[in-house]
Amino acid sequence: MEFNKCSRCGNFFISNEDVCPKCKTKDNLEFKTFQNYVEENGINNNLDIISTDTGISVKNLNRFIGYTGNNNLGNNKINL
Repeated sequence: MEFNKCSRCGNFFISNEDVCPKCKTKDNLEFKTFQNYVEENGINNNLDIISTDTGISVKNLNRFIGYTGNNNLGNNKINL
């Protein structure tokens, strides 16, 4: 286990996760929302539009895209 800083709220915690236990549920919900958005709409829009449509911050969208291992937003190659 590591001493980490939560990427959502900034609190420190001990875990191998990148979000603290308090933020985990909301993070999972937002990630699922992002997955659904991509499945229904693709990712032809820029992150500001996706953020407005989903209510997910651009910071978290960038993090979710990082989870997929693909930062190429222009051609729908995000594997969720």
